[in-house]
Amino acid sequence: MPRTQDLSDRLRELFLTGKWVANTNYQALLSEVSWLQARSVYSNLNSIAQLTYHVNYYLDGLLRAFDSGVLDISDRYSFDLPPIESEMDWEFLRASLLANANRFAEKVASMEYSWLEAPFIDPRYGTVLRNLEGVLEHSYYHLGQIRLIKKLLD
Repeated sequence: MPRTQDLSDRLRELFLTGKWVANTNYQALLSEVSWLQARSVYSNLNSIAQLTYHVNYYLDGLLRAFDSGVLDISDRYSFDLPPIESEMDWEFLRASLLANANRFAEKVASMEYSWLEAPFIDPRYGTVLRNLEGVLEHSYYHLGQIRLIKKLLD
């Protein structure tokens, strides 16, 4: 299997269909979270909605960067979640994350293998492969946080 397809499959597993690493995925776990739980803050932890927004912020920004060659995202804005004031707001955020995850996986699957070793936008950011692996690691980290916060809220 080409490396790009393997990475795409791993992304789909993490976000949409799998249970291999965390025995769940974003789609399954977030479908169990009500909008009130999503916006609830436990102790001094980020809310589930904040973490969902954060992960989606990076997926969306990286998709734009792949298309435009311009990286226009900043860590300082990655938690700037608009208020979640209704079930519709929560549904929109969840749907946006899942749609971007699907688009991201499709984009990775369509990449040429040789592109994985190319610099990502600017050589200081490392290779495309390093950044894709970073997305996986970062997203699994936050999936674990969401799962723990959900347990604390139940």
